[in-house]
Amino acid sequence: MIAAIDLVGVAVERGGQRVVQGIDLTIARGSWFGVIGANGSGKTSLLRALAGRLAFAGGSCRVDGEELVENRVARATRFGFAPPADKLPDALRTRDILDLVGGGREDVRRRLGGLYDALGLAALIDHWVGDCSAGMRQRIAIAAAFAGGHAHVILDEPFNWLDPVAVFDLRAALRGRVGAGLTLITALHDLHTLATACDAGLMLADGKVALALDEGRLRAAARDPQAFERQTIDRLRSASGG
Repeated sequence: MIAAIDLVGVAVERGGQRVVQGIDLTIARGSWFGVIGANGSGKTSLLRALAGRLAFAGGSCRVDGEELVENRVARATRFGFAPPADKLPDALRTRDILDLVGGGREDVRRRLGGLYDALGLAALIDHWVGDCSAGMRQRIAIAAAFAGGHAHVILDEPFNWLDPVAVFDLRAALRGRVGAGLTLITALHDLHTLATACDAGLMLADGKVALALDEGRLRAAARDPQAFERQTIDRLRSASGG
């Protein structure tokens, strides 16, 4: 396995409190890595730190073999990252946002590839963001993560606010991009996607790794997703004290 990301003992602090601690994980290049956990488990903080939007408070973060734990700017340039959909500026159009992230219109269209159709961007490209629904904003935010042509992309719960057809099309398009060499890291609440689309992952609880999900475990999950869902929910309940 060729590692794209290798974290050892990383920690993240927010508001003076340590919300992620002692995280070890290795993500293979050209794979889909899923992160699950209850709300408040540290998923978003971990992914935002990896993407350079937050500082790491300790540990080691190697991206493509280079130590970047203390270099937020370098991490931010290595990853495509979807902005929060509800924070997209109302006064811009979809095409303005994609142009800002990716430059020329044709370059952005080429980088998006099949995602352009999967996200229904042809119907959105001239829309003002302020006129968009939550689901439309989510599609724009996901497109922005890919507009820069990064080899590694981080998406935080990308299927939120999408209708079933959009979820199906997006999941297939993402899986295709991973098959073509993309390294994709996603926070997920969708256990079906974790079981059937991801190559590896982990469960977070109280900012720590509660369960590592390697390729073998997820292959077994794909064979019996209902059993995997029951076992995972039981684990999440136990980890959250529910």
